[in-house]
Amino acid sequence: MWKMAKIFMLLLLIMLLLNGCNSIDTNDEDIFQYKDSHVGDNSAVGNIVSQLPEGEYVNGFELQTNEEPYGIILNYQDIETGDYKETAINNAAFLFTLIHNVEWVTFIFDKEELTVTKEKLQKWYEADFSEFTNADDLNSFIQEHLQDDSEVEQYFEQ
Repeated sequence: MWKMAKIFMLLLLIMLLLNGCNSIDTNDEDIFQYKDSHVGDNSAVGNIVSQLPEGEYVNGFELQTNEEPYGIILNYQDIETGDYKETAINNAAFLFTLIHNVEWVTFIFDKEELTVTKEKLQKWYEADFSEFTNADDLNSFIQEHLQDDSEVEQYFEQ
């Protein structure tokens, strides 16, 4: 009986070690696997949002799917960055690229509420979000436009 218990414990230990070697880090998950998702797909939207910058500060979201134009409301809590506008533009660009039918996103931060529309952001960027096929290209494109703080301010003043 004792010998059988030792063998069982050894097998259990080996299984746990092998399982640890095969674990997947969700932070390395390719966000573009959600490309062409829809606003009504709560799971896809949640996975996308959690992988975006400051995603760990999202304290819930609402999907507005009753009537067009469809949108998303993201509620942030205790966010550490003071640059809400850059976060909103960056995250909206990813959401518009990945979620096929979203037309607007409202970001509710601790001290500020910002709404970004797909049409206005595409005009500002002078680009069609549907053309991006990977996160690196989209992120590089976004960062080029976020370098000039006055341009970011102009987007929200229009």
